[in-house]
Amino acid sequence: MGHTTVEKKKLIARIRRIRGQIDAIEKALEEEQDCSAILHHIAGCRGAMNGLMFEVVEGHIRSHLLLSGSKPEDAQIREQAAEDLIDLVKSYLK
Repeated sequence: MGHTTVEKKKLIARIRRIRGQIDAIEKALEEEQDCSAILHHIAGCRGAMNGLMFEVVEGHIRSHLLLSGSKPEDAQIREQAAEDLIDLVKSYLK
């Protein structure tokens, strides 16, 4: 069972909070609130997304990179998981 499956409820709750933050940005724009309020909403949303990203990345590392198995296929799984993580972080930081 994957780490996102185990933490499914917690991750979905985070997504719902993020959706609420995005809705707050939309509402602030519709209400023509001043730009500093809108920027605060955006910063909060960005922080929430970063927190979600961290949680999933941490689970990925713990579940796929820190495997305790010593079979050759375990090494291949770890290597592929590491490559996937490198690609993900590279695309996230662009």
